[in-house]
Amino acid sequence: MGKTSDNIRKLYLFSFLQMMLFPMAIITLFWKDHAGLSLTQILLLQSIFSVATLALDYPAGYVSDRLGYRCALNISALLGIVGWGIYVWADSFATVLAAEIVLGMSLSFISGSDSALLYETLRAQGEEQNYARHQGRMHGLAQAGEAAGAILAGVIYAFEPRLPFILQVAVWCAGLLVTRQLVDVPRAHAPVRSHLAEALATARYAFRENRHLRYTILLNTVLGVASFYPVWLIQPYMQHAGVPVAWFGPVWAGANLTVALCALASHRLYGRLGDRGMVLLFLVLVAVGYLGLGLAGGIGGFLFYYLLTCMRGLRGPMMLAHTQRESASANRAATLSLQSVSFRLLFVATGPLVGRLADQGGVGHSFYLLFYTFLVTLPVLAFLFLRHAPRERVS
Repeated sequence: MGKTSDNIRKLYLFSFLQMMLFPMAIITLFWKDHAGLSLTQILLLQSIFSVATLALDYPAGYVSDRLGYRCALNISALLGIVGWGIYVWADSFATVLAAEIVLGMSLSFISGSDSALLYETLRAQGEEQNYARHQGRMHGLAQAGEAAGAILAGVIYAFEPRLPFILQVAVWCAGLLVTRQLVDVPRAHAPVRSHLAEALATARYAFRENRHLRYTILLNTVLGVASFYPVWLIQPYMQHAGVPVAWFGPVWAGANLTVALCALASHRLYGRLGDRGMVLLFLVLVAVGYLGLGLAGGIGGFLFYYLLTCMRGLRGPMMLAHTQRESASANRAATLSLQSVSFRLLFVATGPLVGRLADQGGVGHSFYLLFYTFLVTLPVLAFLFLRHAPRERVS
């Protein structure tokens, strides 16, 4: 174990490794061609994944606040090794489901812990005002990691469909070596009372007492879902459009490099546009992205997906900075986990329906319907977020 000040570069490395996902660029093809799943089953699978994450997300964040962020990230890495290990021999809905549940548990222990450790490390150094910049770098490196894993994914998959999953186990072993070197930061603790009372108090503060935090979480939730549906639909969309399988890796890598570059630029762009300008930009990117995916049917139609990945990269650092500012040190990971819980709940409620729409009417048609859905919901949440936002900007 090293010094507390070393946490930042180690968190950068962990973010890169965590998202260096060799299977992601081809996983929908694997589910369809080797596990026999329909698009409805795929979105149902991801809903179950969300339930598994949801069941542990807030408890894991609470445990992380009590036992330490390093402990939570170590648990996450171990579960990641097990989950991707199951995929090495998965060949049915049941075995894929088992792998996804374990990976959902892994994600639960990451959710909030890495960002909370970053913020507390900066706070201990008197540099919390630089949080958005470092969070943007973490997002950027995470997406660069995913791009690195995706660039040859199609070629690796064509050579041996199981090889991307074997490589993924090795990546998570490296991730465990990194998390073991992190150092927890001394910080304030919540008053002594029952765990249930403390957990309920945190949720009450986030959704009732602090209106700005409430609308930050809700807007971030819907924007997050808007960028999440295409993750599972873009591969069959490209397959239907006749995009060669060998392109899938580079296309996925390009999408993640877009997220990375936008995350790195988010802090500076926010400094120019402020809350109002950034939120308006998010709405425009979502609207044009979904409308383009719904109307374009040619081989290059997937390029509209890059507008949504751009929004995803710009959104993360800014919205997390708002959440961090409104969170108490003693319950920081739990509050961040509530944001993830909100996202997962919405996806669980809507994911299977979107999958059924894609199976019955085509992926392009489902994108077109989602365009109208977000056109109605996002402006309302954006107005409420801006109405209750503090006047000064979040760094």
